[in-house]
Amino acid sequence: MRPAAIVAALLAVAACASDVAGQPRYRAAGQEIVPAYEGWERNADGSFSLVFGTMNRNWEEELHIPIGPDNHIEPEGPDRGQPTYFLPRRNRFLFRVQVPSDFGDNEVVWTVTSPNGKTYRAYGTLNPDYFIDNYVVQRNNGLTTADNLPTNQAPVLDVESAATRTVQVAEPVTLTAFANDDGLPEARPMRPYDPARPGSIVPSTATGLRLSWFVYRGPGDVVAFDPPQIKVWEDTRPNSNSPWGPGWETPPPPPDGKWVVSTTFSEPGTYVLRCVAHDGGLTSQEDITFVVE
Repeated sequence: MRPAAIVAALLAVAACASDVAGQPRYRAAGQEIVPAYEGWERNADGSFSLVFGTMNRNWEEELHIPIGPDNHIEPEGPDRGQPTYFLPRRNRFLFRVQVPSDFGDNEVVWTVTSPNGKTYRAYGTLNPDYFIDNYVVQRNNGLTTADNLPTNQAPVLDVESAATRTVQVAEPVTLTAFANDDGLPEARPMRPYDPARPGSIVPSTATGLRLSWFVYRGPGDVVAFDPPQIKVWEDTRPNSNSPWGPGWETPPPPPDGKWVVSTTFSEPGTYVLRCVAHDGGLTSQEDITFVVE
């Protein structure tokens, strides 16, 4: 494994470890959000993108932390595109902060204070050990070296919507997205749980094109999707509707690659919903802002 892949894997291990020796590792609620710096990418124009994700130490509780004193990025913040709704457990490669070609030894700092009062920071730098590319992304998303890593391309995604929409409380809203993929990696189910088989540093995942909507910003507990969406966070439990869960198999794509979902907002406010197409290794995503009256 290359150095960058090792760094990314170690980040995952550190985030998943128990915070206090001897205490239970798996907790449903009451734990904190840990922002994670995934690494940096080089852009074609000479600039760089600093890539961040999250670790919500809860297995059930989803937390809403608005932009402000408890959720801010500096410099040039507090808002630099970070989420305000935090799904459980590990969520990798969520957003990018672009920095100029002369960024040098500077750093971007993301600070999150959770409702339990604990504060954690992620420090984005151009340390050479943190360079990431599609190889690192795919390995950390759960692919093995046998899954055609060098030639895999991210899915092509097109959401049929304006970037901002105004809708009404309790009024069903239709979400339509088109996605297709190059067929790599080949679709395979997540292997069943085998207590005799050792685990890996990063979880494995089922492969094959899948698509999900989830709440990226806003109080997500007042947003409902029909049908229920495939999980986008690393839920490794059986029967959890998660590609990282033992035995899970990617359903066949809909005819013509057209995914149709209905969503309903039960309270007014401004929300950002994210659509993500995932082939098990690489993703494509689009965000839609909803002003709910």
